[in-house]
Amino acid sequence: MSLNTIINRYVFWEMLPPFLISLLFIIFVFLMAIILKITKLIVNYRVSLWKVILFVVYAIPYRLEFVIPMAVMMAILLTFLRMSSDNEIMALKASGMSLYRLLPPAFLFCLIGALLTAFMTIFGSPWGKTAFRSLTFEVAQAHLDAGLKERKFNDTFKNVMLYVSKIDLKRNSLIDVFIEDQRDARGVSTVVAPRGRLLNEEDSSIYHLQLYNGIINQVNLKDKTTHTVRFDTYDIRLDIKKAFAGASSRTKDEEEMSIPELMRHIDSVPQEGNAYYIALMEFHKKFSLPVACFVLGLLAVPLGIQSRGAKRSFGIALGLILFMLYYVLLSAAWVFGEVGLYPPLIGMWMPNLIMGGIGLCLIIWTAKERALPIAAGLHFLKRISAKFGVPVR
Repeated sequence: MSLNTIINRYVFWEMLPPFLISLLFIIFVFLMAIILKITKLIVNYRVSLWKVILFVVYAIPYRLEFVIPMAVMMAILLTFLRMSSDNEIMALKASGMSLYRLLPPAFLFCLIGALLTAFMTIFGSPWGKTAFRSLTFEVAQAHLDAGLKERKFNDTFKNVMLYVSKIDLKRNSLIDVFIEDQRDARGVSTVVAPRGRLLNEEDSSIYHLQLYNGIINQVNLKDKTTHTVRFDTYDIRLDIKKAFAGASSRTKDEEEMSIPELMRHIDSVPQEGNAYYIALMEFHKKFSLPVACFVLGLLAVPLGIQSRGAKRSFGIALGLILFMLYYVLLSAAWVFGEVGLYPPLIGMWMPNLIMGGIGLCLIIWTAKERALPIAAGLHFLKRISAKFGVPVR
């Protein structure tokens, strides 16, 4: 076995622990956004632990689209940062090994990350999104109040718009309720009440929205007349099963579609429209995110080697900054692309081209033994922080 093969295997296996640690940590950070919602489901609505676990499982694939490229970059950056700090890179250079001969294990690691990301973008994310929506409908059918949100218009029920200013869970009370009821073909009824509550018929999907001390404004479109009625108690009957049967059968959005479904959707919508641009960007995103593993991973190689005097904390901060830069470019591309300012093909691939170009230049620069301004910047940061009594490690 050649020395180069031994080194490649050594570098590759060195990347695995930081990759797994970064993957688990970043997933946890991403899931923190839904922890409060999950806690609310358990405490207030007594949703079973099994369904809560399913919610988490279904939410993970979509987040892995972004987590895997970030974890690949962090693993490569921390590995080369550690090897550089321990003078292993210097020893390899002294033995005649160039930077380019250290790239194969990093390239293989990026390839594995790209395949995992591609699996998530093509198969995992659409499955997770669809399953998450179905489970949400199932929970909402059993707990309608779990589906209601404060200060948001709820159009779950056909021809009924519901708005609640505040939900008092302890008293099972709805504060400042507004309803627009268009179920009567003769006209529209608007109901406003300062208080109400939801009552469920046992062993039934029928809910009664009971309102107190409110006003009903009825507009007859045929006769062009209006009527105002004040009430002490008013009941509105809501069939949750019928409402969610229609909602669960609605057309998938672009993130829930597979590649064949996306292609058919692109052919079916009018070109130069908002739906057309969004579908095209979603299609290209399924391939540009896996390529981001190569872009961010290979960008991390020269940065890790050049940051010899830095500690692991600096590598983590640097990795977060790089990923945030990539994510900002991707977000900007999405915002401008969905309104048609430039073709979706350019928008979804431009972050890869920019970051990849920077990475390629840094690799060539580092291979020629030219120092990057990272060390000087780190030294300047240490001097500034030392004046304020905050050491940088």
